[in-house]
Amino acid sequence: MYQLNLIILKTLLSLLTLLLSFSLLAQFQQEEIRFESANPFSLSDVIVHLDELETQSVYGQLTLPVDSLNPQKKYPLIIGVAGSLGWRQHHKDYMKMYQEKGFATFELNSFKSRGITSTVGSQDQVTIAGIILDAYRALEKLAQHPNIDSEKVSITGWSLGGGVALFSAWLPIKNAITTEYAFASHLAFYPPCFINPENLDFSQAPIHILIGEADNWTPASPCKDLVNTLAGKANIDISIYPEAHHGFDSEAPVVRNEKAYSFKDCLFDLTAKGDILMNYLKLPMDSPLMQKLGFLFCVERGVNIGGNPAARALSMPFSAAFMEKTLMQ
Repeated sequence: MYQLNLIILKTLLSLLTLLLSFSLLAQFQQEEIRFESANPFSLSDVIVHLDELETQSVYGQLTLPVDSLNPQKKYPLIIGVAGSLGWRQHHKDYMKMYQEKGFATFELNSFKSRGITSTVGSQDQVTIAGIILDAYRALEKLAQHPNIDSEKVSITGWSLGGGVALFSAWLPIKNAITTEYAFASHLAFYPPCFINPENLDFSQAPIHILIGEADNWTPASPCKDLVNTLAGKANIDISIYPEAHHGFDSEAPVVRNEKAYSFKDCLFDLTAKGDILMNYLKLPMDSPLMQKLGFLFCVERGVNIGGNPAARALSMPFSAAFMEKTLMQ
């Protein structure tokens, strides 16, 4: 009898665990969202030639909280953009955190949509310009969703995606794509700030950069300089974490990546029309060949990448508070 009761008890516990797991899963629903974008190489392609670009189908995964008592509820949305290595676990950690706090999230898949897994060491297969266009086309599409509050959509990204989150606030490219929709805030993790814009018109939405002091892939110094340059012109701020490398918010150990470009000696001018100019020759890097030539003057191979527990412990709650402040208040 004792053995029978024990078997029954274990069965009931297993069923309870299964029901609890199902209940947690049922709190969210996922949809694949597809939309039309394009494949610009440079920012100037978007600003000057947007109507001439061939279309590109892009998709991403929308995750929505479920309120059974209010199925028509509209949620604030956070669009996430991965880095050059594609979607990593620490990116997903943030997205899960946002979901648990009541945000809808959208995992933009610019790489997978184009059959690419990584742009480390090339940076010309899918560019910041292309992903900025993807992000705004996603915003336009998701703004029509019955469960999305189109006035409360933020963008966040890491590394390459951090550049997208940052420069999607640059008004010349934003207004070339859409004047109807705008992001309510921009949260950029270790973005490439080594671009000096001639036109300093940025969105008045909150912009925040989080970066490691020891980052030798996308260094902190140009980000600090950009924030100082935009002081009083844009709503922008920065957090610099001591002894933290690129990818400081991951749980992986710091390793050396010999393929990646270090941009610690680079500072490129950005014209009002969206041309990024070589350091010395001042020619536009508007094609893969011209970009490679431009990089020869300042980049070198080899960067450090990996987590810093202290920085991660600060960046995650900061990110949650930033989203709550800019999207829920």
